[in-house]
Amino acid sequence: MSRYTGSSYKQARRVGFSISETGKELARRPFGPGQHGQDRKGKLSDYGNQLKEKQKVRFMYGLNERQFRKTFEEAAKMKGIQGTNFLRLLESRLDNLVFRIGFASTRRGARQLVNHGHVTVNGKKVDIPSYRVKPGDVISIKEDDKNMKVVTESLQKITRRVDFITYDEGKMQATYVRMPERNELNADIDEALIVEFYNK
Repeated sequence: MSRYTGSSYKQARRVGFSISETGKELARRPFGPGQHGQDRKGKLSDYGNQLKEKQKVRFMYGLNERQFRKTFEEAAKMKGIQGTNFLRLLESRLDNLVFRIGFASTRRGARQLVNHGHVTVNGKKVDIPSYRVKPGDVISIKEDDKNMKVVTESLQKITRRVDFITYDEGKMQATYVRMPERNELNADIDEALIVEFYNK
């Protein structure tokens, strides 16, 4: 399955959820896309709710179905609550952490930075967006690329960062201190519905 390259605003409106976590996509048009977007009403079935929840999270992290399912199956092998472990694995992706640090203003932009070889982990270039970052790993922009306009502009927009990342402004590098707690992640996600969807 190829990666979706269309409008993220359209995706957000389709599932009624801000996939950028800023709320911008739904501010002006808080209804579904298309000619009949405002007319689509009615209660979803249990399956419909589960599918919608899965799509919300998949769109948010920008994964295709195969990658999403594979990560879910990895979470099933870990100790603890499967849904929470699943979100933790998604948060540990390099492209997501580049976005959380503020090197890019969107996850799509973060994926591009990684793909083009601008990002290092523990001093070594990593160009795989799905790379699993481990607690203690240090993420930085390559020395030659630290003055890139897209990076500096994105960093200027950051007002606060998540608590599971520490950032050194002088060195322009961040440390992934630990896996996030569930209460540090998006409260509008009901991961139990995703577990139900896949465990049918």
